[in-house]
Amino acid sequence: MMMDWKQLITNKRLGQEERHSERHDDRTEFKRDYDRLIFSAPFRRLQNKTQVFPLPGSVFVHNRLTHSLEVASVGMSLGNDVSRMLLARRPELQQTMIGEIGQIVATACLAHDMGNPPFGHSGEKAIQTFFTEGPGCVLQQQVSPMFWDDITHFEGNANAFRLLTHRYKGRREGGFVMTYSTLAGIVKYPFSSSMTGKKGKFGFFDSERHFFQRIADEMGMICLSNGENGVKYSRHPLVYLVEAADDICYEVMDIEDAYKLKILSFEETAQHLLAFFDEPVRQSIIQRIEDEGLTDENEKVVYMRACVIGCLERACAEAFVDNEEEILSGRFMGSLIDAIPAPQHAAYQRCTMLSKQRIYRSKPVLDVELSGYKIMETLMEQMTAAVMHPERYYSQQLIGRVSSQYDIDASDLETRLMAVIDYISGMTDVYALDVYQKMNGISLPIV
Repeated sequence: MMMDWKQLITNKRLGQEERHSERHDDRTEFKRDYDRLIFSAPFRRLQNKTQVFPLPGSVFVHNRLTHSLEVASVGMSLGNDVSRMLLARRPELQQTMIGEIGQIVATACLAHDMGNPPFGHSGEKAIQTFFTEGPGCVLQQQVSPMFWDDITHFEGNANAFRLLTHRYKGRREGGFVMTYSTLAGIVKYPFSSSMTGKKGKFGFFDSERHFFQRIADEMGMICLSNGENGVKYSRHPLVYLVEAADDICYEVMDIEDAYKLKILSFEETAQHLLAFFDEPVRQSIIQRIEDEGLTDENEKVVYMRACVIGCLERACAEAFVDNEEEILSGRFMGSLIDAIPAPQHAAYQRCTMLSKQRIYRSKPVLDVELSGYKIMETLMEQMTAAVMHPERYYSQQLIGRVSSQYDIDASDLETRLMAVIDYISGMTDVYALDVYQKMNGISLPIV
């Protein structure tokens, strides 16, 4: 079975399948998706969510917002290059919307981190372990097995799909009412939490499973299994481009940020960035730096980083087109980064090892993880206790500060618990810290 590009790229919108509102401009439906995200509050909140390093002091490093914008830029280039190469190889696609791939991928890239809780991976672990190791353990017998799988494997990827599709209070059916192709493009793990395996990654909560199935079936995505315990599909092809844009940006930009924070020396940084190129290209980059008169080491790193991103973007676009048949048949394994030429892949792996050894275990990163975990653990404990015992005075005080869009006072326990997770995962790092301090009586509002 092969997926078909004519089905895979559709401007049908979730929650608006049977009608189309009147348009007053020339934007495509996919550009509307992009604009809708750019101007949304959840996207703006990414500016105060940690990427890797602590939010900036005197040295500016990446946060979730700047990372997402950069990923979208690379995603646009990847999509445009792929659509151009596909049209050159397959002229029969001329009458399809294949030319919109760049815009779709860029939009999905904007959304890919929108479901991440405060403090990144540490925040995810705090939510998971509250139910597996903390006071939330006692709730297992009070909720369904599928819901338990969802919350004990809480995943930013699944939460992004929920954020875009869930009907919160006061919001219309379909959430953000995005196009099917954009929504499918963010689901990196197109299966339920019960099928996560050792990595614990999954693409959608059980409460949004019917949305994903509707989208996937409409676009002809390959269903690998569908039973009482969950559903599993092959990826939408554009997910590989979104993933590649993310892989390129976070790995290369983390190296640059580590240099800015003096975790890596200039020599180490240059060595790892120039390793992506053979000797003649390496020498031409060095010569170009001299010709441009770049004497500042920061500017040299920026130029080398730009060269690496361009190199990886071209390699990933070619890998996608070379493996198009395997991707459309659901047989492609791994990521596009794994399919690039050996010299570039080896250089990428060296950067990955460097990040694990020197960056992700550095003191600033570990300090954020420790503090963030404790903050999230406390928020989960206090808010869950509040929805379990809403009749208590303190519970009413906590519930009263939650936005009315969350179903925090629903009649059933699962909805209330999910409202707590929605509320806390949507916080910025700064807001989570503020609420934590107020809960513990160590901060008062300044009037």
